[in-house]
Amino acid sequence: MITIRKATEKDIHLLASLSVEAFMPAHGHSSPKEDITSYIKANFSIENFKKEIANPAFEYYLLYHTTKVAGFSKVIFNTPSKHVVNNQVTKMERLYLLKEFYGLHLGAKLMNFNSELAKTNHQNGIWLEVWTENFRAIKFYKKAGFKIVGQANFTVSKTHSNPNYIMYLEF
Repeated sequence: MITIRKATEKDIHLLASLSVEAFMPAHGHSSPKEDITSYIKANFSIENFKKEIANPAFEYYLLYHTTKVAGFSKVIFNTPSKHVVNNQVTKMERLYLLKEFYGLHLGAKLMNFNSELAKTNHQNGIWLEVWTENFRAIKFYKKAGFKIVGQANFTVSKTHSNPNYIMYLEF
């Protein structure tokens, strides 16, 4: 059974640990170790999740496979991108799946959930950034209908950034 529910303040510790566990297999080799450590400390800390969960602009959704958390997403409605013509669009800032759940089509279920959520909130599409060397994710997003519409540098630390594609799914 698959369940998706909105994360709350009670889920802050869970989100922090899930973030690191899901981030490392896909991105842990993308930058020098000290830069990855710096990124994790800044973005996946309990303090950061407290601020983000308290901010009504950020919405986190937890994905469960039977009784175990398999991943999560983070969406921000009405977040324009210079690479997207439409203004009423959602930025999907994270769609993380734990490695043990790869191949079960759970990422597609969470992606479909986010698409329906965006449509319900009168959005014209979803855009995201993906590291240019995350071939698995790029293939996944293309299969979901996303198109590459631009590029940007993703700041990992003060001394390192990675090239990212901007991908967009128009409804």
